[in-house]
Amino acid sequence: MDLLTIIIIGFGLSMDCFAVSISKGICVRKYHVGYTFRMAFMFGLFQAVMPLIGYLAGEAFSTYMKALDHWIAFGLLSLIGGKMLWESIRNKNLNIKPDSNPFKWSSILSLALATSIDALATGVVFVPFPDTILRAVIIIGFTSFIFTIIGMFIGVHFGKRFHVNVEMIGGIILIALGLKILIEDIIVNS
Repeated sequence: MDLLTIIIIGFGLSMDCFAVSISKGICVRKYHVGYTFRMAFMFGLFQAVMPLIGYLAGEAFSTYMKALDHWIAFGLLSLIGGKMLWESIRNKNLNIKPDSNPFKWSSILSLALATSIDALATGVVFVPFPDTILRAVIIIGFTSFIFTIIGMFIGVHFGKRFHVNVEMIGGIILIALGLKILIEDIIVNS
């Protein structure tokens, strides 16, 4: 798997973090560096660790997956992307009470876990490419960290005027990547 594909996967997976951080930013009136860093660190960490766990689990079954790896990658990325599209269409909003602290550790940890479930499944995509998993983990974690910081900034400063559906963009990117992997494998093996 080439570097550009890994970067695009990282961008696609970061869209959940980006969307959540925008909505968290809307909940506060002032940009807090500490809260932003806490959330960005946890989101980046979970987004980095989950693909590694998915990769290790998938590697255990790699002998069975060799013939179907491109179909599995296509299916997983399409399902994850489709889930993101569906959720963006349903327009699920975070319901946070104005008097609650949206940056409590329990809240951040649960959101980090929720946004990284997709990354867990994506880890299986890297089983046929064992030499890229470390690079992928670093890139996915870093892009999630950066997108969380950017999302918080946008949420705090421009949130009420910002109407781009980033979760939909992320879903489209992941589906397109799955299709690219499938087509490349079909062309190479023809």
